[in-house]
Amino acid sequence: MNKHVIDFLHTLNLYDYLLFGGIIFFFLFLLILSILLRHKQTLALILVILSIVTLLITPVGGYIALHALIYKHSIKLTTVKDLEFTEALLVKGDINNSSNETFKECTLYVGVSKISPIKPLNKLYPYLPFRRQTIVIKGPIAPKESKTFKLLIQPFHYAKRHSVTVLGQCR
Repeated sequence: MNKHVIDFLHTLNLYDYLLFGGIIFFFLFLLILSILLRHKQTLALILVILSIVTLLITPVGGYIALHALIYKHSIKLTTVKDLEFTEALLVKGDINNSSNETFKECTLYVGVSKISPIKPLNKLYPYLPFRRQTIVIKGPIAPKESKTFKLLIQPFHYAKRHSVTVLGQCR
């Protein structure tokens, strides 16, 4: 757990620090405002609750929205193939940098999930894959440039129909 926190802190950039600093400033502003309006108890209580909710929820949502805005990318799978003589699944694809920033590295999360004849379950299964694997693509990816990736999930044996979902996080 400690290693994950250290890795997260090393991947933060200037925009992340500005976001977190703005959230702390807004939290303190709401608390000071609630102290100043302590004679109006209902308004002060609403401001305290709003400040706590801001401190707890906004960092996660802001981080996700900021990275989705700054580091836009698209992933296109070109080949998903069960190999015949080996119990393995071959996944090939392209990652395209559609932002204005140069990516230093991209972490791709590949998940294999089953396909159900019940349609609503097919919306849920990609979020609950039965097989997961991660690949890190190092090296710069310039804006409007794409890079291919290849992943071999081994051992893999699943006789029924399955789908492959790839999510990426770039920095």
